[in-house]
Amino acid sequence: MAGPTSPVPPPTAASESAEQPRPRDPWDYPRHWIADVLASDGGVVHLRPIVPDDADRVVRFHGGLSERTRYMRYFGPTPTLPPRELARMTTVDYQKRVALVAVLGGEIIAIGVYEGLGFDGKPESAEVAFVVADDHQGRGLGPILLEHLAGAAAENGFTRFEAEVLSENPNMVAVFRDAGYQLSRNFDGSTVHVEFLIDPTEALLSVRNARERASEARSVANLLRPSSVAVIGASTDPKKVGNTLLANIIAGGFTGPVFPVNGPGPDTQSESEQGTSATGHGRRSPGHRHIRPRPPSVRGIRAYPTVRDVPDPVDLAVVAVPAAVVDDVLDDCLVKGVRTLVVVSSGFGESGAAGLESERRLVEQAREHGMRLVGPNALGVANNSASIALNATLAPRIPAAGRVGFFCQSGALGIAILDTAARRQIGLSTFVSAGNRADVSGNDLLQYWDTDTDTDVVLLYLESFGNPRKFSRIARRVSRSKPIVAVKSGKGAMTAARAERSSAASLDDRIAQMVLEQAGVIQVHSISELFDCATLFAYQPLPRGPRTRIIGNSSVLGSLAADTARGGGLEVTDTIDLGAGASEDEFEAAVTDAMRDPAVDAVIVVFVPPVAVDADWHARALMAAANTPDADGPKPIVTTFLAVEGIPPGLMKPGGNGLPECGSIPSYGSPERAATALVRAWQYARWRQRPEPEIHRPDGTDPEGARMYVREVMDRHDRDDGGEPTDTLGPVESATLLRAYGIEVVPFAEVSTMHEAAGAAERFGFPVAVKATSPVWRGRLDREGARLDLPDATAVITAFSELSQLTGDDLLHVQKMAPKGIGTTIRVRDDRSFGSLISFGLSGRTFDLLGDHGYRAIPLTPLDAEELLDEPRSAPLLGGYAGEPPVDRSALTDLLMRISTLVDDIPEVREVLCDPILASPDGAAVLNAVIRVGPVPTRADTGPRRLA
Repeated sequence: MAGPTSPVPPPTAASESAEQPRPRDPWDYPRHWIADVLASDGGVVHLRPIVPDDADRVVRFHGGLSERTRYMRYFGPTPTLPPRELARMTTVDYQKRVALVAVLGGEIIAIGVYEGLGFDGKPESAEVAFVVADDHQGRGLGPILLEHLAGAAAENGFTRFEAEVLSENPNMVAVFRDAGYQLSRNFDGSTVHVEFLIDPTEALLSVRNARERASEARSVANLLRPSSVAVIGASTDPKKVGNTLLANIIAGGFTGPVFPVNGPGPDTQSESEQGTSATGHGRRSPGHRHIRPRPPSVRGIRAYPTVRDVPDPVDLAVVAVPAAVVDDVLDDCLVKGVRTLVVVSSGFGESGAAGLESERRLVEQAREHGMRLVGPNALGVANNSASIALNATLAPRIPAAGRVGFFCQSGALGIAILDTAARRQIGLSTFVSAGNRADVSGNDLLQYWDTDTDTDVVLLYLESFGNPRKFSRIARRVSRSKPIVAVKSGKGAMTAARAERSSAASLDDRIAQMVLEQAGVIQVHSISELFDCATLFAYQPLPRGPRTRIIGNSSVLGSLAADTARGGGLEVTDTIDLGAGASEDEFEAAVTDAMRDPAVDAVIVVFVPPVAVDADWHARALMAAANTPDADGPKPIVTTFLAVEGIPPGLMKPGGNGLPECGSIPSYGSPERAATALVRAWQYARWRQRPEPEIHRPDGTDPEGARMYVREVMDRHDRDDGGEPTDTLGPVESATLLRAYGIEVVPFAEVSTMHEAAGAAERFGFPVAVKATSPVWRGRLDREGARLDLPDATAVITAFSELSQLTGDDLLHVQKMAPKGIGTTIRVRDDRSFGSLISFGLSGRTFDLLGDHGYRAIPLTPLDAEELLDEPRSAPLLGGYAGEPPVDRSALTDLLMRISTLVDDIPEVREVLCDPILASPDGAAVLNAVIRVGPVPTRADTGPRRLA
């Protein structure tokens, strides 16, 4: 990410990994310490280690500090920095001394530093200090620097920070306390000595997540609630993208000022056809560049040559210029102080490798300018709040204001989605089409919608998960109060360039469904089903239980609804056929009875009369019955009223803007669709009824010891030439690491002679097993690679001799026999779409071939672990199938929790395979374990908080 604010040479292969020996060269620092972070006001700040070339920047930074700020930092006036001190500040070793700078627009706005105390080969404590430019104080940069310094210090082996603070500077002590650290303070006259451990406790992580949540929500609020908008690339030609954007903003009634920007020079509007299509319909070759004077106005509004020439502040810039000139626009926006960008221009990542590289530069430059970016290749953003009324999209039709927030990527699909929402009478609170999703993502929108009082339901159309671990973490929280309905497009949704970038094109739909359900997300398979669910969630309450009554005038249609409902987990208590000629009074009486019945949780009404009747009367009867008060609270009702989709006029409770409001009855085109929507509502309601997940750490874990052991192993093992430096630990190393988390592998020994084999067997006690160690012989169905239940030393020696000759293995295992049980397997692996996933299933090639495993995202809650045991189709074998005694489920759930905690604590653990695990009524015995370790693929959600 080295750029204008990172004056460093290109990173070498050796410097890419934090696990390499610590660098001494003043420009050679761990590249993963570079980070883009969000300040509390939602603006982006670039963090990186300091380098000697920063000397001039440091001088300018220091000179711009107020006298009081310098006094608080240096305990004295310090008007200038002596050359020796300047050299010391800018030349550090990135081990004992580390300094990070916060950079905006190429200039330093904050500096944080730690320096080891008593460094004698075993670091423990370091002194920390930081200073923030006066103009940027109050933006939360102190806690951010502290968090990232603590991350770097922990990597270097430090466990504690200390600081000296003037007594008259309580704000600095508050920074440490508010960051979530447990402080120890000593007062010494004019100063306060502060100490605290930097280990990431649950309280500390909770504070970090809350800070991240607030800053990301604020950054999206800056985007969706601007006070003013500039359209850069506005055109007088109604056929051009810039003109359409401006027209839509004006027609939408935006409450703030709008500034068209169309400067002199090349005819940007004729060129914009090359790269401003939000739907990505290709590019035309550049034609002859004509110079023309800037038009005095566009659509009757005064136009400006550049955004810098706009006399008033600009919050949001909507960019519709060719990709080649976007860089110039960014520079102008920095000078103007624009906070957010929406780039509808195409010609970036969707167009191939060269465009993807341009897109990366675009994001880097936008963030270095402190801005968040939607796009490129975006359809735009909209906010239907009456106080904003923003339609900065290319869509010809925007639904009216409602309570539903929508996020998608594809611009072409976004137009279809908005049109469908309008036809289905789904009112939207906000809409974002992120295009290539180079910066602002669905995670950011979830953070915003979590606290947005105008949004009750969240709809997502996802093509990939940029940060799956973070998505799962946020979705679990948001789903507790607001339903999230998501379409995951799966394979083939992205161009080849996009797939290469996100590596998420090949998503296993079954895994996706399990992981989304774990987070409370309702996954659907089509846009139609997405809006089926949205209609129910927007206008009807959640069912309290699964008990469903079906009322209709067709036994066939009622049966179809009942079959679908039962198949989805609903309990159909009654199916009442009123007959084709049922009157409105009969309908009203039947529905009223169902609404009053405490044994009914939900109602499906099938009404498709085979003969002409007065449908208005039936609609009024249905509405009157639906409003019947119930002592236990409201219950949902859905219908197939005349096979109409959406909210028929007779079933609508009209709101202030003419759209339906809560209490309107949704109608579906078929009984199956009505029942499916209700099934989704019950599945979500059941998830919400579960107790809040509690943070649970199994007893007897040693995370610090395990971290040190992993680092030692990674330093000791040879690296693969030319590849990723990952290593598979040996059986003894794997067992040692598991032991740090209270997991004992059944005792075994590696032996190379028959005498060693006999000696190990004597130590363990008979009976024992002798096993081959090469992969080709382990786990064979014919068990030829193992000799089991050996009763004495003679049998062990014989087995050793036979297996050595048969397999050719120089090393064999002698292992104590475990109690008989059902073979199971637990595995954690890196998933390209969801990050670290933990799976559970029965052991053996047959179950692997059938793919009979359950999956969950890490970290697990105890309830997640319980549910994971029941996920495989073969799970009934564990519960006492065919008269066999049930296995000890608590032992398996404890094992799942311990392995999940291990991988969550130490992200360098990339893969864990415990196979087989013999589950019996007396416990769970791990017979074999293989662990793979290596550098973390991404630290976006495992270390100090940062933008992806």
